[in-house]
Amino acid sequence: MNMKSPCLIFAALLGFASASAWAADFDGSKPLICATVDGHDCDPGLSCLRALPAELGAPQFLRIDFAKKTIAGPARTTAIRFMDAGAEQTLMQGEEFGYAWTIALDGATGSLTLTLVNHDESLVLFGACTPL
Repeated sequence: MNMKSPCLIFAALLGFASASAWAADFDGSKPLICATVDGHDCDPGLSCLRALPAELGAPQFLRIDFAKKTIAGPARTTAIRFMDAGAEQTLMQGEEFGYAWTIALDGATGSLTLTLVNHDESLVLFGACTPL
């Protein structure tokens, strides 16, 4: 038997094991810190304005506490009113300052998509999370 074959099989098994351990970080069992990195502010009939989240008035960092069902920014904390933890993603929803918000958290990578909407505008943010 070629000595490289067992090494390759072992490396592949380690890769699968670490991928499943990493995925457990985003299943709602651990609190997360998330960084927003890209933002889009959209109004009806106009092209969306792409900017850094801070330039759009959005927080650069959010803490998600699944146990307390809260999301906290630097100035405010809001309740998670709905949460559905599926196999591929966790969906969260709530309301703040007349805006409905939705967060979709990728269960494998921790990537984050957040939308804030009201009757005449929307804000879409993209980012990434890591366990605290």
